[in-house]
Amino acid sequence: MKAGVKLPDVTFKTRVRDEAVGGPNPFRWEDKTTADYFAGKRVVLFSLPGAFTPTCSTYQLPGFEKGFADFQAEGIDAIYCMSVNDSFVMNKWAESQNLENVTVIPDGSGEFTRKMGMLVAKDNLGFGARSWRYAAIVNNGVVEAWFEEPGLCDNHGEDPYGVSSPENVMKHLQAAKETAAA
Repeated sequence: MKAGVKLPDVTFKTRVRDEAVGGPNPFRWEDKTTADYFAGKRVVLFSLPGAFTPTCSTYQLPGFEKGFADFQAEGIDAIYCMSVNDSFVMNKWAESQNLENVTVIPDGSGEFTRKMGMLVAKDNLGFGARSWRYAAIVNNGVVEAWFEEPGLCDNHGEDPYGVSSPENVMKHLQAAKETAAA
């Protein structure tokens, strides 16, 4: 993946809260498309191997959540966290992380991740097909900047983290702003 590439058109199966449903689980299914999330916005998208996993839950997701106001100040409209997990898992993870600023996107079947070229086997960990860790700045559905962890391959022995960190994405935004001002 690289700058200038348009995101793939995918329909995501999401569960959204709807009090009209009633009962102890007031959620309904809602299809959301790539355009619903990305059209007309400049966003940070980051994708990771799995909800509730250590690096994702301890560093990457909380870092983007806490830094949201700083990202907004750099011209970012929204921050999205994607994983090859279903909507039930992603919603529970968002709840457990007390998310207020980052929106989770469930790529349950891995279709988006596969079309991005980032679907890898993680059978060595018992995960099956998952996303390689990456982040992107996306402007109106087109990749503006790409941050991919090194070593993309099936059944990688490690889970590299740093290139796609909130700190690194922020450094890029600030440097781009300085370059544009010069």
